[in-house]
Amino acid sequence: MSATCHPSDELLVAYGAGSLDEAASLLVATHLALCPRCRAEVGRIEAMGGAVIETLPPSDLGADALASVLARLDQLPGAPMPRSPVVAAPGLPSPLRDYLPASLEALPWKRLAAGIEQAILLQARGIRARLLRIGAGIVVPEHGHGGMELTMVLQGGFTDSGTGYARGDVAMADQQVVHSPAADGGETCLCLAVTHGPLKLTGLVGRLVNPFLDL
Repeated sequence: MSATCHPSDELLVAYGAGSLDEAASLLVATHLALCPRCRAEVGRIEAMGGAVIETLPPSDLGADALASVLARLDQLPGAPMPRSPVVAAPGLPSPLRDYLPASLEALPWKRLAAGIEQAILLQARGIRARLLRIGAGIVVPEHGHGGMELTMVLQGGFTDSGTGYARGDVAMADQQVVHSPAADGGETCLCLAVTHGPLKLTGLVGRLVNPFLDL
């Protein structure tokens, strides 16, 4: 079944232009692997970008251009070691599998609350990509956001503010959104979540425990 909830047009344009951060790019690429509609849209965006580049007049390179490029290459970090393919969850899309060990259980899962676990895949400059496992029927504590939040369903599903999200769907939230998603009954909900800034639990208890939670 194809996804029905997609990344915004702005995100797809940024992905096609190569201007998204790595975490958001990972989520969009994972969605594209499951969504023919968005794959076609990104293909159109990339084709338009290529056509624009072809119309630009050529510019002269400086005399030190080659030396400058070679110097930058020397400063780049080495290529990361290739990761083993996932064998425990073969249904996960290939862009995500490149960031995973041989088994999901080998990830550094951490309990966030009863029935909710996270495993961080990427973390830099306040931006995170992580897997979330939410037990069937579990309600996520009400929270707000320090920045944009993207959540893509990989297995199972959840409901948020009356909208249901299933495999391949992407939910988007910003600083104005305060919500409490609930996993569907029947099976564990596995999600890929990208956050720009920390989550903020609401209410008196939430404000008290926020400083001690890794959200």
